[in-house]
Amino acid sequence: MTTNFQTRSIATVAKGIRTSDGAGVRLLRSLGTPQVPLVDPFLMLDEFRSDDPNDYIAGFPPHPHRGFETVTYMLAGSMEHKDSVGNTGRLRAGSVQWMTAARGIIHSEMPKQVDGLMWGFQLWVNLPAKDKLSDPRYQDIDPGEIPERALEGGGTVRVIAGRYGDLVGPVGGVATEPLMLDVGLRAGGTLDVAIAAGHNGFAYVFEGRARLGDHEAPIERGHLAVLDREGDGLRIAAAGDEGTRVLLVAGKPIGEPVARHGPFVMNTRAELEQAFRDYQSGRLAQ
Repeated sequence: MTTNFQTRSIATVAKGIRTSDGAGVRLLRSLGTPQVPLVDPFLMLDEFRSDDPNDYIAGFPPHPHRGFETVTYMLAGSMEHKDSVGNTGRLRAGSVQWMTAARGIIHSEMPKQVDGLMWGFQLWVNLPAKDKLSDPRYQDIDPGEIPERALEGGGTVRVIAGRYGDLVGPVGGVATEPLMLDVGLRAGGTLDVAIAAGHNGFAYVFEGRARLGDHEAPIERGHLAVLDREGDGLRIAAAGDEGTRVLLVAGKPIGEPVARHGPFVMNTRAELEQAFRDYQSGRLAQ
């Protein structure tokens, strides 16, 4: 355990809300809800997890985005993606896609299996105004490209973006300087993770229960904890005897007005209206 470590406190804890998106994919949404509408620069976090194909097989048929980034992190199953500028690929267990929609892209994400567990996350990350109309791009990252460290006493840390110790995640060139870690701890395990000063963050518990920061009560599976901005980082500890797994996300706040509706995230209502006009006229992804 790190000495002289000031862990961040927990500002808010919220239980995920059951909902659906795409063509009826069942989700647990913990960010982008009435309880936690925004953790600047992060707009939404969904967990999809089911071994019933009726919950996911319809997938996410072609749909537009403008003004932000989508991050898909697969834990189990296989998802094929295609887009309006010719990119195709298949996300498999352990892989990540960091897609910068920017001025506009139309893409689809369709499950490529009819049985078995489909499990993963989709995170939406805002873009600053100066980048909202830049060129779209993909960062498709295979499981083997994500650095992983075994922890003393058991458990692992996977570094998708940002840094943990001397490990640096493969995601780069993102304006909000994100940190994204998949932290797994065995029963009794504890981990201190540094978070950049002034960056906002949250932790989502997706296996077991975790003690986060100096919060006395364990955070249950399916709950999101918004971090206070004071402190050097976050102390994560497994609670109970089954261990835990936590998605830790942090980034530099943008501090700009947010105008969002459906698949578009801009700074003003006028920009939103323009995005809809561009989509309807076929100019969004040009």
